[in-house]
Amino acid sequence: MKKDKTGGESHEISEKTVKAGKTVSKKRKVLGKVFGIAGCVIGVLVLTVAVYLIYVFASYHRVGDMKLEAVNRSDMVYETGKEYKLVSYNIGFGAYLSDFGFFMDGGSNGRAYSKESVIKDMKDIAELLVGENADIYNIQEIDEYATRSYHVDERVFLEDALPDHSYVYAQNWDSPFLWLPLIRPHGAAKTGIMILAKGELRDSERVELPVETGVMKIIDLDRCYQKSRLAAADGKDIVLYNYHLSAYSSDGSVSVAQLRKLLDDFNSEYAKGNYCIAAGDFNKDILGDSSLYFGKPDIEYTWAQPIPDGVIDENRQILIAPVDLNNPVATCRNADGPYHERQFQVTIDGFIISRNVTCVSSAVIDTGFAYSDHNPITMTFVLN
Repeated sequence: MKKDKTGGESHEISEKTVKAGKTVSKKRKVLGKVFGIAGCVIGVLVLTVAVYLIYVFASYHRVGDMKLEAVNRSDMVYETGKEYKLVSYNIGFGAYLSDFGFFMDGGSNGRAYSKESVIKDMKDIAELLVGENADIYNIQEIDEYATRSYHVDERVFLEDALPDHSYVYAQNWDSPFLWLPLIRPHGAAKTGIMILAKGELRDSERVELPVETGVMKIIDLDRCYQKSRLAAADGKDIVLYNYHLSAYSSDGSVSVAQLRKLLDDFNSEYAKGNYCIAAGDFNKDILGDSSLYFGKPDIEYTWAQPIPDGVIDENRQILIAPVDLNNPVATCRNADGPYHERQFQVTIDGFIISRNVTCVSSAVIDTGFAYSDHNPITMTFVLN
């Protein structure tokens, strides 16, 4: 009898084929689910990034020009022919201990180590400033309320440490939450600059400076200079300028434009016969080539460029770059990691005085970058 074509071996082959088909179908379903989940995850990530970028750009704003209210605790009047002392210090938001590396400089940290670390650093900075016994202090990068410094109001430490000094604060920027680095991100920050001085601070104001117009404005943030007046015995004003110019711009032209705007104001006040003194962080190599003084670094950096020729009008202004030729000390280190001698070091903090002011001496206070990525600078001056 013949085998039925639908039975026997033919039936066995048919079952194997069906089973194989079911296995392939199951694998396809599993892969489909995997790809589906992966697609959803990628979609969520893309949407999250898009929403975050919209938030960052929508939140960006400029603080603008404004009058500032000083707290006056002194009525000292400055005399001609007498020596006075000014200290300027970028305190690095109370985070830059000597082993601190900042993510924008090539390090790994986006915020201070801890709230306790910020408080201790601010106490040490305040103690250092008190010890200098200066008549005027120009301080930069003071956090008013910021993620990176655990919302410690750093102004209070300075105000309390110098009770005989009047003070006025200007907000430099109010940045949205920056989610960089991904772990312990930099966050949002309200940060400013402050003048503390013996004497009555008058007509204080925040003057907005030009900044980047592209994407880099999110990184380099808002910028301003702070202007205030003190009384001189001869009836003139001492016009003080405090500033922290742009660092993380696409090229050096922005900080040059900022400096030019500040100097236009400076020249206008000098033309009226007033004494003009500017002190702060230029974010420019004001020695021209700091490597001639501090040696070539193990890694080259180009962000600190020289001030171009012609920006400083030597008929009206004198640029004071504090340096001891016998023992040169930089005012700033590139915080790509813990401080070491071969790290990129540069002088970007300094003074500009009008021709009716004499610089008796200037110096860098060598802290070994213990409290900030900057060292404080000091100048003794006389009103002519």
